[in-house]
Amino acid sequence: MRDSVLSLVGIAKKADRVASGEFQTESAVKSGKASLVIISREASGNTRKKFQNMCSFYQVPAYLYGTREALGAASGSEFKAVLAVLDAGLARAIEKKLAQVIPE
Repeated sequence: MRDSVLSLVGIAKKADRVASGEFQTESAVKSGKASLVIISREASGNTRKKFQNMCSFYQVPAYLYGTREALGAASGSEFKAVLAVLDAGLARAIEKKLAQVIPE
């Protein structure tokens, strides 16, 4: 089965609406440009905590999803522990897909 969440991230990347990596993601969240943050399940505890706390403070939805390799491939690089989607419409579509695959 193709991963619909990562497919949508790939579409966002093609539209140049993804900030990937810790530095770009942090900048996008703090500047108000991020509509959604995805943190790899393989990210370190410190990275997870940092971005979950930051997203909570800036009121940006954040999800734990996928491997570093899968997030990297979807965002056009080798490995990424975290990425931000900058397009509100695509972020909503990704959130709907995430709700279907992540148990509450």
